[in-house]
Amino acid sequence: MREPDYYMLAGLGNPGEEYRATRHNIGFMVIDHIADRFSLAIDRTKYDVNYGKGEISGKQVIAAKPLSFMNNSGPPLRRLAQYFRISCKKMLVVHDDIDLAYGRIKIKTKGGHGGHKGVKSIIDAFETDEFIRVRVGIDHPGSKEEVVDHVLSGFTDDERQQLDRLISRAGETVAQILQNGIEKAIGMIHGLS
Repeated sequence: MREPDYYMLAGLGNPGEEYRATRHNIGFMVIDHIADRFSLAIDRTKYDVNYGKGEISGKQVIAAKPLSFMNNSGPPLRRLAQYFRISCKKMLVVHDDIDLAYGRIKIKTKGGHGGHKGVKSIIDAFETDEFIRVRVGIDHPGSKEEVVDHVLSGFTDDERQQLDRLISRAGETVAQILQNGIEKAIGMIHGLS
């Protein structure tokens, strides 16, 4: 029997309890939300990636969370993609973005990493920038010197009040891409953001 034609849904973040509720881990949070919503058990580990298999909108998916820390996300995701024969065009990466206001969601289909070291690691490992990104806005702290502390800190009280809705909207964005294709999803999501 032939293996299914998978899409990979990769959330970026850092492993460990101390990072669980930080801004930089919103990619992990979105993947966990998707797993809960679509009953995907992320209960397997291969190549330093926690993952689970399932179906969303009639598409077979691998929901993945690399355990290699943000800045080294690319190599383990590449190995997992090779194992399941997933092309970059069928990879959706969910990550935090300091260049978007908190609560904004944007879809990007190719291009540079914008200073995001997790995305840079994926571009380097896959030797291409042509993969779908769901960028989740976490706001810029105001100065370059504050970026590391900002992304590795928790959400403010105001942000926490909106966090569940933001995670749900980002998960819905992924589902829309799978269900309606990238162009329709961009029109729908960017019209709402």
